[in-house]
Amino acid sequence: MTGQLDEFDWIDRLKPLTRHDTRALGLLDDVAVLPARPGSDLIVSKDAMVEGVHFLVGEAAGIVAKRLLRTSISDLAAKAADPFGYFLMTAWPDDRPWAQRDDFIAGLRDDGERFGLTLLGGDTVRTPGPLTLSATVLGWTPAGGAVLRSGAKAGDIAVVCGFIGDGWLGLKAALGEIPDPTGRLAAHYRLPEPQVAIRPALAALAHAAADVSDGLVADALHVAKASGLGLSLDLDEMPMSPEAMAWSGGQIDTAAARLALATGGDDYAVICAIAPRDVKRFIEWTARLGAPSGRVGQFGGESGLRIRLEGRPLAVDRFGYRH
Repeated sequence: MTGQLDEFDWIDRLKPLTRHDTRALGLLDDVAVLPARPGSDLIVSKDAMVEGVHFLVGEAAGIVAKRLLRTSISDLAAKAADPFGYFLMTAWPDDRPWAQRDDFIAGLRDDGERFGLTLLGGDTVRTPGPLTLSATVLGWTPAGGAVLRSGAKAGDIAVVCGFIGDGWLGLKAALGEIPDPTGRLAAHYRLPEPQVAIRPALAALAHAAADVSDGLVADALHVAKASGLGLSLDLDEMPMSPEAMAWSGGQIDTAAARLALATGGDDYAVICAIAPRDVKRFIEWTARLGAPSGRVGQFGGESGLRIRLEGRPLAVDRFGYRH
């Protein structure tokens, strides 16, 4: 059924996603009202996704909805923020049946309940082009407690929480370019798991952090640049899943394989800066929280990027995904 329902029917169907939160004003207004929370900072992040660029053409709408929320929540998780709400923008092509939109709503509902996210408002339009979506997510941290990219100190150890390379391999698996007997790699690409569980460890011990969406090398370098530091990375140490280890070990050029995994993106791990004295405690803490973590380098006073593999320097001409 297309063309028989309009923008306001769509808004009516979205109303249950507010979970009766009064800040959403029942989606009856053009705004949401967010009362100030004493002693807290409001953390805001915005992400956009385009069909054929950020998710596969023809992907199930419910999966797309979850991917939209999860990739957005990943930014909040890296700040050690507690997610609570989001604004949604949808641009639906005219040929999409309403059943797809209902599936999209079901995906938002499921992950909204899982991650404690309330729909607070947004906008919906039609488009002749591909399905285009955007979510603005909001979270709270104690005042001054957000873990920013800019807080790393010279001598801090670069620690990554989560496997590296599964996002890039997952896309290849979803496209049928590599075998994926268990389906885990493709599932990771379609439905990444934001590292929300490690927020207490980040808040307590991390000087700086960023989520790994563009690739480990690129996002670690973002932290270094924001902090005014240089960066050394050791690709021998990055945590990898058994599937990534097997794929890497089967390649003729080990260095090229490791670089591909470290620059592919879509991992939604977290790269952070930890004082040397706290690294052991941090890695043990995040392990208890279910996140595999490992040292991958060090932030230093000397500017620039240095990458090593098996003790040898590697030249890199591509740091990660760029639009």
